[in-house]
Amino acid sequence: MTTLGAVFRPQLAPERLRSVVRAADAAGLDELWLWEDCFREGGISTGAAALAWSERLCVGVGLLPVPLRNVAVTAMEAASLYRMFPGRPILGVGHGVQDWMGQVGARAGSPLTLLREHLIALRALLAGETVTTKGRYVALDDVALDWPPPGPVDVLAGGMGPRTVRLTGEAADGTILTADTSADGVRQACALMREGRVAAGRDPDVHRVVVYLLTATGAGARERLEAELVAEGHAPDADLGVAGDAHAVADAVRRLAEAGADTVVLQPTGDEPDPEGFVRFAAEDVRPLLT
Repeated sequence: MTTLGAVFRPQLAPERLRSVVRAADAAGLDELWLWEDCFREGGISTGAAALAWSERLCVGVGLLPVPLRNVAVTAMEAASLYRMFPGRPILGVGHGVQDWMGQVGARAGSPLTLLREHLIALRALLAGETVTTKGRYVALDDVALDWPPPGPVDVLAGGMGPRTVRLTGEAADGTILTADTSADGVRQACALMREGRVAAGRDPDVHRVVVYLLTATGAGARERLEAELVAEGHAPDADLGVAGDAHAVADAVRRLAEAGADTVVLQPTGDEPDPEGFVRFAAEDVRPLLT
């Protein structure tokens, strides 16, 4: 069965998070996803708060830009969340938006090399290994976590371009695809992930695929969706996103699931007028149509 999530967009003030988390938890939403977009909320801080304010909700952070963090810090923070809230955190990393990374002096000469090195070291540290490595960007000397997760955890990675998507199959446990990904795009991405896993000698059939779906519902839904598509550089009638009622949204979710998505995360428009209502809509109206 397809896992269904929704995004708390960082265009909302941090103090709004608690009410959205409570609404999502009460409504039975599978997952609530957070973004660490520059220069808005921090992913680990909001993720920890969301987990603490909920009882059963899984909370995804998609994604943490690796140029901003030493991998040991990423591992320490991730392990703390996994131990304090077993089975509920979902963390994804990525090479970040290069213009943003440049603004803070963290732009890497080879974002793919950085992401690969970070993923390999992060997964090893979270597996409880002692890591010594000296790469182009990641250097660790006899580093091990005192408090690693008690069991295996998945590390996801975000990707858009073909080389990055292939790398996520090679070095991550799952892939996060943006809302710019159509159903055909999901199929193409899944093929690239599979290539990466085969090349790395990993099981090509074990890899989680998370896809965001730009979603608008209620009054003015079509207009809000088209305005956001245009703002993102797409034609207003691009084959991306969905506007309409629960049946229309469920149909769009099914198309992505049939293309290979394990999890579809409904992404409201940046001007969504009722974020609490949106997560309730996802859980109470769309979710039942997917069973």
